[in-house]
Amino acid sequence: MLGGCANVTVPPIEGVVWQIDNEHTEPKGDWERLGVRRLLVQWTVVDNLAFTPGTDIPPAAKMPDWQRIAREPWAQEVIVGLAGRFDEHGARTDLDNLVALSARVARTPPPVKVAGYYFPIEIDPTWMEAFRLKTLLTQLPRPLWISVYDSANVGPEELAQSLVEWLPPDVGVFFQDGVGVYARTPFVAKHYIDVLVRRLGRERVRVIAEAFRPQVGGGFRPATLEELRPQLARYEGLPIYLFEGPRYVPPALVQGLSSAQGQR
Repeated sequence: MLGGCANVTVPPIEGVVWQIDNEHTEPKGDWERLGVRRLLVQWTVVDNLAFTPGTDIPPAAKMPDWQRIAREPWAQEVIVGLAGRFDEHGARTDLDNLVALSARVARTPPPVKVAGYYFPIEIDPTWMEAFRLKTLLTQLPRPLWISVYDSANVGPEELAQSLVEWLPPDVGVFFQDGVGVYARTPFVAKHYIDVLVRRLGRERVRVIAEAFRPQVGGGFRPATLEELRPQLARYEGLPIYLFEGPRYVPPALVQGLSSAQGQR
């Protein structure tokens, strides 16, 4: 199988995701070699700490160098994450406050070329109150994106139907493929994406390709080239975002992926 992977070409990559915390405030990489021009910032305020200037929220211990980031070739356009929490359950139970806080944060975005906004709450079929976002999201600016995944494995048709029923038609979806946590294969993930595109429209769907794998002893490690190549190849023709650039897509992996793109 690995021999076959050596012949698998990698499509262009549209973006990388950056999840800010106190230890990761200076994203650096050469992801533009893969075609990356867009940066999706997970959030700019998390757990009531601001990682962007100009807000009335307590600032983080170290502020990112947004002016340097704005000059990076892989951040020519930025989808700005708003206010979130590290804890998913805590975010879902504080939905009204996070939306109101996000609306405030959106008025003072970082000094980058803003291509849209991302409300950093992840939606899956086990969250029975996700429909409340239908009215709450009207408070946030457009273009607006959310992310979805299927932890319950209800299947693509049911997942898409739930979104059709309540998601505002002007809000886009980042689909987390689940490949990095072995929730599904790239083949099955592509089926989910195809259904979402059919039900929501191509312009509303983007793919978050998990560029990590479980690590022996706990935690995660970067995916190897042999693991990531067939995953990305399956998403040919789709807007792909790598999660997560600074942690899991180092220069050596970029080199291997770039070489695979050169075989096209």
